[in-house]
Amino acid sequence: MSDKKHFDVIIIGGSYSGLAAAMALGRALRKVLIIDSEKPCNRQTPYSHNFLTQDGKTPKEIATLAKQQVTMYDSVEFFNSLATKVSKTENGFEVQTSSGDIFKSKKLIFATGIKDEMPSIKGFSECWGISVLHCPYCHGYEVRNETTGIFGNGEYGFEFSKLISNWTKDLTLFTNGKSILTVEQSAILERHQIKIMEKEIAELEHINGQLQNIIFKDGSKKSVKAIYTRLPFEQHCPIPEQLGCELTEDGYIKIDDAHKTTINGIFASGDNVTRMRTVANAVSMGTTTGMMVNKELIEEKFTNKSK
Repeated sequence: MSDKKHFDVIIIGGSYSGLAAAMALGRALRKVLIIDSEKPCNRQTPYSHNFLTQDGKTPKEIATLAKQQVTMYDSVEFFNSLATKVSKTENGFEVQTSSGDIFKSKKLIFATGIKDEMPSIKGFSECWGISVLHCPYCHGYEVRNETTGIFGNGEYGFEFSKLISNWTKDLTLFTNGKSILTVEQSAILERHQIKIMEKEIAELEHINGQLQNIIFKDGSKKSVKAIYTRLPFEQHCPIPEQLGCELTEDGYIKIDDAHKTTINGIFASGDNVTRMRTVANAVSMGTTTGMMVNKELIEEKFTNKSK
């Protein structure tokens, strides 16, 4: 194989965390390849917030500028494709892509994110990231003091309702069926003027993703400006698990303080390893991961563990 297809590090996933890792490695003079299919999970979100210097920018604006800056480092390359298979080799890893190309590296970083599983409610996926939200720290200020809903039930619905009550006093917990809150939890919400509605939801009525009404199966409706929820998810990329990387009980890739997975030579960073799902955190984790990978390469060189 040509040296052009040999790298110190291959990063699978080229959004915020992958780009941050690449910048750290590029500044460490490492030969890096980013393989990315250009389908970030927040591509539908109109604006990104709570990230210093970039507050209110679109996700695409932030990613475009990041990529431009990473491209300035000559040792970092980009390849637009989907990684389909990874094999362990004597000196590292071999990555195959959907285009048929094969690349080799000493280390791997998975910055592949997660895939949200949408409920079968008409209009839900069209509103996701626009007016159906996952994080008040990312989006809560823009819908402060508005008529707001929580889509959830039980312990999760109770705790999320408590959290969101910081941003609005016009709050309803939509359990989408019979409430499983305890008597005590229901009493606490009622005491704080948080309403509980158990009707089953048929549809989210919206205009270009901007929520207008919740339509219930009995034909009634409720006007709301925004809904918060936490969706079930799966790993966007199945390859780490196929390679033997352990997952946490919550379904995230398990990493240690150096962002190493349970498989030697493989690191992970960003939304695929943590519930702290913000652009700022993805960038922070990516930078740390890049530095940890470079440190491991240096340590191996001085202990003659790598060629």
